[in-house]
Amino acid sequence: MLQQKIFNLINRDRRGMWASKLYDWYMLVMIVASIVPLMFVDDYPFFAVIERVTVTAFIIDYILRWYTADIQLHRGPLSYVIYPFTPMAIVDLLSILPGLNLISPEFKLLRLTRLLKIVRLLKIFRYSEKITLFLNVLKKERDVLLSVLLLALFYIFLTALVMFNAEPHINPETGEETFSSFFDALYWATVTLTTVGYGDLCPVTSIGRVVSMLSSLFGVAIIALPSGVITASYLEELREHRKKQSRAD
Repeated sequence: MLQQKIFNLINRDRRGMWASKLYDWYMLVMIVASIVPLMFVDDYPFFAVIERVTVTAFIIDYILRWYTADIQLHRGPLSYVIYPFTPMAIVDLLSILPGLNLISPEFKLLRLTRLLKIVRLLKIFRYSEKITLFLNVLKKERDVLLSVLLLALFYIFLTALVMFNAEPHINPETGEETFSSFFDALYWATVTLTTVGYGDLCPVTSIGRVVSMLSSLFGVAIIALPSGVITASYLEELREHRKKQSRAD
């Protein structure tokens, strides 16, 4: 059946279909080529050729995936209505729109066209096997990672609240504004928790400096906590993937 063959081709057939692997590599090359113009300030004529070629590849890929939507979603004719609203289909569509010049020129102020082209990098999630494995790890350990994220967000908010109320909004020594808004405190708490500390905002009171030290120490613990979980789960996922590959071979 033609539809099934197309589905196997564009969805990384697990039975070792060489054409499917070749298709993945072809699409990866198209994705990388499509973002090359974003690395330059000047718009060279050759970039227009790259844009036409890559957008044509994206359109064909989108049509083929829409054509095989019933095999992927198993919802019969309704699959063709549901598919355009699935997350990856939306990414595909956003990747195509800048190349069709369907976006109003007024949006150039926000450089929306160039920003939407960056969305094309998200298409790599579909074609890269290693990224797929990593995403499976994140999905499997989502409860633990979500708990760590909530803990980090709570601590960021708490330290920002303390810092915003403990620190003077104007540095008495230099007269410059410090922590003039709660967003500044949130920014400081975030970069301190991640142990980056750019130094553009610094506490000047004793309470603020104590909070800063505690935040740095806590940041090391927050970063170290999920890393062990992700590493162990990734190794387990990799072993299972290799077992599946050996069975398929």
